[in-house]
Amino acid sequence: MAVDTPPRTGLEKWKDGIRAATKNEKWNSWDGEIQTAVSEYNHHLVSATGCFFLDWRLIKAILWVESGANNPEWQIKPMRIGVAGDPGLPSFLSGKEGGELILPSMWEGRLTIASARSIPAHNIRAGIGYLLMRMANFKYRSVLDTNATVYEVTVKAGDSLEKIAKAQGSTVEVLKNLNPMASMLQPGQVLKYQKASIKRVITGWRHLSPSSVANYYNGDGDSDYVEKLEFVLESIRSPKEGEFCVQ
Repeated sequence: MAVDTPPRTGLEKWKDGIRAATKNEKWNSWDGEIQTAVSEYNHHLVSATGCFFLDWRLIKAILWVESGANNPEWQIKPMRIGVAGDPGLPSFLSGKEGGELILPSMWEGRLTIASARSIPAHNIRAGIGYLLMRMANFKYRSVLDTNATVYEVTVKAGDSLEKIAKAQGSTVEVLKNLNPMASMLQPGQVLKYQKASIKRVITGWRHLSPSSVANYYNGDGDSDYVEKLEFVLESIRSPKEGEFCVQ
């Protein structure tokens, strides 16, 4: 007696497509662009945070899940950032959420909302940048200006550290560091200071994994996204190759 075979699910059919894709060269057409873009971000962010490494294969896997070579978006917006209704692109380029710290300086002014929606190489960089912005931890901290000159200021009646810092273009933290004994100010007292300001800085990174990519990058609410990303990574990565990470 014949046994009825249960119909294949949409996810199983999707995995069949990925198995076929690993043998199809057109699915690898963005490898060089991805590698270049990831290298740009790695060089920029290791200097900004001191410890950073992003494996380009994770971005390749995201492209395969987000669009894939059989999707018309593959030739225009392979990361699918900037599609209709997606808030990610303006969020990244607004300068209000930390994207300005993530984007390599060579792309400042070049990567725009219009270019990311029409030039695939720009779309890839915008997608990577938005993902990393969402994975970054930010805080506001006192940051010294590039001019390291130490100046002096004389305390006047009614002065406070906050008032002096504001008037001299410095911060209370810098004043306290340079004048550890200046807890009680007296007129005529001479304080040292350096130029500084309160700025947003990157202080670390969330753990980067298929589940965190699904939470922080994928805005479509695909319940299979994590499984899809894990499946693609397993398909394109040799068992001997290392894990991707943001450290």
